[in-house]
Amino acid sequence: MSDRAGVAAVNQLTAEEFVLTFSRVVESYPAAAAQLCQLRPFRSTQHIVDSLAGFLESLAPADQEEVLRLHTDLAGSPADGDEGRLTAESAREQRAAGLLSLSARDRQELTQLNHRYKMKFGFPFVICARENKVATILEGLKTRLGNTRRDELEAGIAEVKKISALRIRELTQSTQDNL
Repeated sequence: MSDRAGVAAVNQLTAEEFVLTFSRVVESYPAAAAQLCQLRPFRSTQHIVDSLAGFLESLAPADQEEVLRLHTDLAGSPADGDEGRLTAESAREQRAAGLLSLSARDRQELTQLNHRYKMKFGFPFVICARENKVATILEGLKTRLGNTRRDELEAGIAEVKKISALRIRELTQSTQDNL
């Protein structure tokens, strides 16, 4: 199965099918899928990834902040107001990173750091969980707390692009598999 076959299948989706299929590429932000749909046809999976990255970069800072605010806290809980907000994709990604089976100590530290981060920046800490484990996530959170708001907005959007790229690659593959 080639990249070309998967992309051809994506290009053949109706607009409705495309938006439904890609609606969770950017966490709880289906407008990204609608915009991406308008950019077809794609030449490769990387072309889809690059097109989405360009869309995210073109958003006004307030819209980029909204994209970040749509994410839940890492290892969030109902007490954090995250009940029912964790998408299946995020749950799978956080589980793979070990975030859904934290020790009591790590959970307490992550909760405290998440709170400090949101108080400082106004949006949740976003990191590509699939590329990290608990220790690196905690270290990254501590380090990024020292950033400026502008730097952190850029860092958060860069992480959204990583998450989205992984999800796009999976969707391109699975779209071909389902045809």
